[in-house]
Amino acid sequence: MGKIYLIDVTNRDGVQTARLGLSKLEKTLVNMYLDQMGVYQSEFGFPTTRHESNYLNANLELAEMGVFDSLRLEGWVRATVSDVDEAFRLVPALKYLNLSISTSDQMIEGKFRGTKSKKDIVAGMTRAVDRARELGAESIGVNAEDASRTNMDYLLEFASAAKEHGAARIRYCDTLGYDNPFTIYETCKTLARQVGLGIELHCHNDLGMAVANSLAGARGVIDGGQDAYINTTINGIGERAGNADLLAVVLATKKSKECATRYELGGNVDLSMSWKIAKFAAYAFGVPIPINQPGVGANAFAHESGIHADGVLKDPENYELYGYEELGLGEPVLVDTGRQICTGEYSGISGFKHVMSQIEEEEVTFKDDEEARRVLELVRYANVESQHPLVEEELVFIAKYPDIARKLLTLNP
Repeated sequence: MGKIYLIDVTNRDGVQTARLGLSKLEKTLVNMYLDQMGVYQSEFGFPTTRHESNYLNANLELAEMGVFDSLRLEGWVRATVSDVDEAFRLVPALKYLNLSISTSDQMIEGKFRGTKSKKDIVAGMTRAVDRARELGAESIGVNAEDASRTNMDYLLEFASAAKEHGAARIRYCDTLGYDNPFTIYETCKTLARQVGLGIELHCHNDLGMAVANSLAGARGVIDGGQDAYINTTINGIGERAGNADLLAVVLATKKSKECATRYELGGNVDLSMSWKIAKFAAYAFGVPIPINQPGVGANAFAHESGIHADGVLKDPENYELYGYEELGLGEPVLVDTGRQICTGEYSGISGFKHVMSQIEEEEVTFKDDEEARRVLELVRYANVESQHPLVEEELVFIAKYPDIARKLLTLNP
């Protein structure tokens, strides 16, 4: 039996959400949290976008240093030779790459307007795959954008051509959230069985079914004899109505009826990171966690009804499928209403050293004031970029990896 692996796309699809975004330091923290949670791969950015170059190269350097335990860092580009060439020119150490192109009649006609035929789409995609392999890509995924509105025969032709040229996976993109759990199961089972490649499920939430479709599609892939890779974003952040929420996908895989006993989640996913990663993403994006968000919403473990309260007090399993402790919840949130010393773009050395000395989880010391001033300068720039106070983990990261932080904060128009 195949397994289900998680590929989080917060740092690619999540950050291209209208009116939202993350600083390069925040994107780096997201990668570190995903690694700690045991996520298989992060789609960490756009290698052809110049303002991402320093961030992408710095994160690959962190991987080389062993800062990430097992997280794979994968870039997203269009399935063209020119994009592949530019990606490796700007980010030479890339190992993992996803190449994307539209495959539905609607998009071929509506986007390319007669400049590309179906044969052109396949030919261009295979040339891009060949070029990526020539330049040293170790694993290549090929994305069929709008796959859920693509003719099945053509989708099989497209996927088979990608396999013949060395692609490791096909990404089945339900770009408009058009699928439902019944249709995506059958389609992905057929794809997996007839093409013989692992399939990624990239589902949007326009009809409110992104998590259900992701799980149903993954089950179809596994029943078709291949590994399944579900694309997620933290808190479901994504274009329009969002993507499949990372925690909801994990919970559905581990806790839903008959799923965990038949379909295994690959890797060692640590559910106790759930609250930490959801809270950070909400803060960094500036989007509060909805009150009814699965697992981490303020009401996820709240009980008011007399029948419910009585039942959960007698035995939590009466009204809770899983315990809040599993998700890293349960500690009180303390708010200091007394004196507060903060760090920001105008902080001085005394206040900064005091703040750093108060961090309990990670001991941070400086050999002298000059070293502290060098780190403070980076902290100031990080505050300028994010325009809100840094969390403790960001301060610790800058202090531990100042050379990497300098690269993350450097933009060259």
